Amino acid sequence: MRIFILSLLVRFRCGAELLSEMYGSLQSPNFPEPYLRDTELNWNISVPEGFRISLFFSHFDLEPSYLCEYDFVKVKADGEVLALFCGKEETDTEEVPTQQVITSPRNSLSVQFVSDFSNEERFSGFMAHYSAVDVDECSQRSDEDQLCDHFCHNFIGGYYCSCRYGYQLHTDNHTCRVECSGAVFRERSGILSSINFPSPYPKSSDCSYRIEVEEGFRLRLQFDPRFDVEDHPDITCPYDHVKIQAGNKEFGPFCGDRSPGFIQTNSNVVSIQFHSDDSGENLGWRLSYTTKGSQCPILKAPSNAVMVPIQSEYSFKDHVVFSCQPGFLLIQDGGMSDHLQLECQADGSWSGSPPRCHMVDCGIPKNVDGAIVMFRNHDSSTLLGATVRYVCMEDRVQLSNSSFRCGPTGEWVDAEGGTEVPICLRACGLPSRSLPSQVKRIVGGRSAEPGLFPWQVLLSVEDLSRVPEDRWFGSGALLSESWILTAAHVLRSQRRDTSVVPVVPDHVKVFLGLHSIRDKHSSTSRSVDQIFLHPDFQPNNYNNDIALLRLSERVEFNRMVLPICLPPAHSQDHPSFLLPHSLGLVAGWGISNASSTPSPSPLTSDLLQYVKLPVVPQDECRASYTLRSVNYNITDNMFCAGFFQGGRDTCLGDSGGAFVMEVKRRWAVFGLVSWGGPEDCGSQRVYGVYTRVDKYVNWIQSHVQAAPWW
Repeated sequence: MRIFILSLLVRFRCGAELLSEMYGSLQSPNFPEPYLRDTELNWNISVPEGFRISLFFSHFDLEPSYLCEYDFVKVKADGEVLALFCGKEETDTEEVPTQQVITSPRNSLSVQFVSDFSNEERFSGFMAHYSAVDVDECSQRSDEDQLCDHFCHNFIGGYYCSCRYGYQLHTDNHTCRVECSGAVFRERSGILSSINFPSPYPKSSDCSYRIEVEEGFRLRLQFDPRFDVEDHPDITCPYDHVKIQAGNKEFGPFCGDRSPGFIQTNSNVVSIQFHSDDSGENLGWRLSYTTKGSQCPILKAPSNAVMVPIQSEYSFKDHVVFSCQPGFLLIQDGGMSDHLQLECQADGSWSGSPPRCHMVDCGIPKNVDGAIVMFRNHDSSTLLGATVRYVCMEDRVQLSNSSFRCGPTGEWVDAEGGTEVPICLRACGLPSRSLPSQVKRIVGGRSAEPGLFPWQVLLSVEDLSRVPEDRWFGSGALLSESWILTAAHVLRSQRRDTSVVPVVPDHVKVFLGLHSIRDKHSSTSRSVDQIFLHPDFQPNNYNNDIALLRLSERVEFNRMVLPICLPPAHSQDHPSFLLPHSLGLVAGWGISNASSTPSPSPLTSDLLQYVKLPVVPQDECRASYTLRSVNYNITDNMFCAGFFQGGRDTCLGDSGGAFVMEVKRRWAVFGLVSWGGPEDCGSQRVYGVYTRVDKYVNWIQSHVQAAPWW
């Protein structure tokens, strides 16, 4: 606290003297000489607001008297006597200032000097000094009587108030208020409260809260049991209060310590007003709100329908979803769908009507080429549970399940739930012209009539891995619209190493339905997508000499292009038809009188040739090659065909061609032209060696869906 001492500017010897400087002095008349008799002097001291006056005496020497009835100095402020001094020493009836400091309660102070008619002992009087002292207003108030709501700051001559963050100082410069209007709550439920609840709410504030939800909802308010808003014992809420406006209805005002509890409104918009004055330390209020929608009628699931959720009541914005039981379709407004959702609307009605569930109708079964559809029920129904059966025509073979049932999804399904219709392949092994089947010997080969061997294909192969580039021809047999069976050595790359890799598929061309070589470029031809050599093919002895190739595009069957059947797989349950001396046919465009080496060769015959050959007993087959200067290995995967005396045989260019036999009026491939001895084709006791196909049926069918032996 700072004390300012200023000089005395105004002095009066008689009457009243006004002192307004921040500090000064006053003294008895004639000081330090004895003061005058019968004198009265008044000094009125005044300093600015925010200061008090501090007064002390540096010299005091007055005539003593009982209770200072003769000469005295009186100090007053705000009409009250602060001190009365006389004498020279302190007695029971006289008080002297000594070192006492007198402080005014406010910013003004008056000093009065009075002397009577005598001063015989020549008392010298007094010298006094005063100064303005700053007042710390902030520290002089109790917690209950604070100058400022939040923070008080003292400065020389005054003080100022400030507020916590989020509050604003009111125009009275003492109260802290908040800006608490404009908030809008749009969620369907929530909580709002007075500021700082459950701590005292701000003073001098007017808060406005608004709740707005969609039309069709009604707001419900629930006040917290803790409710404390300043009230008055005789007048209804004159100070602080809560008011609620819902539509054209008003609730409140509410104040005191009794909670308003639950309030049901019939409006989707509610305004809440909260007013507080400039006093009080009440804790405030809190409420939670919820919504209740317009009620919609209870729905029931139609026949064969499922409805979720099932509730005891439905309100605005609730929804239900209808779906049909398996095997039924949902019909709504003339259309079909998997489900239908209805919503409870603001006016208490549903957004639509419940659907109908109709039994599924699978419709007319798909057509299958070469098959007829037979309904097992007399009325040819195509509804749920109806069954049909596909029956292939006489010249077709059925390769998959034939019975189908109308399933719950509206599709025809087989016993395993599949929807793929069966395939009726044209029956394998039935050429458009009858093959010679009488058992008689044919000298040499003979030209085949067109359509006699419709499964016969010509393979044109290039091997660009060799220098110079190599090209050769071979034969094969058509198994299905996409697969060809041939010998592995026809498709093996002729690189100068021991690796077993096929030629590149792009370097193979397949000609089908061909009779004359001259018609090769105008016949049906296909490129190749994939080549599969048997994984155990041994090029050193041609064991497992069998291969498959898949066409890049399916072929259409006709009288010149038809598949050959596969024989039954060789097993103990299925004895082989390759009995010694049984006859089979082999066709090809190969040469008829050349050195037979185990490699493909050029074509020499324009027209397709065929020959009928008997199966040679396996012992004779092995013996004929054991007698050669070079020992050839005849494995169980091979058999020989031909005549002891020679003259009829396959030769170069025929490699991969099918050795076919007729069994039960169908023709099946039992062998593939593989290799022969070192002598000329058709030499005495030089039999052709064939790959035994019935050993590989399972391997073939792991790749190909081909017709088995019938």
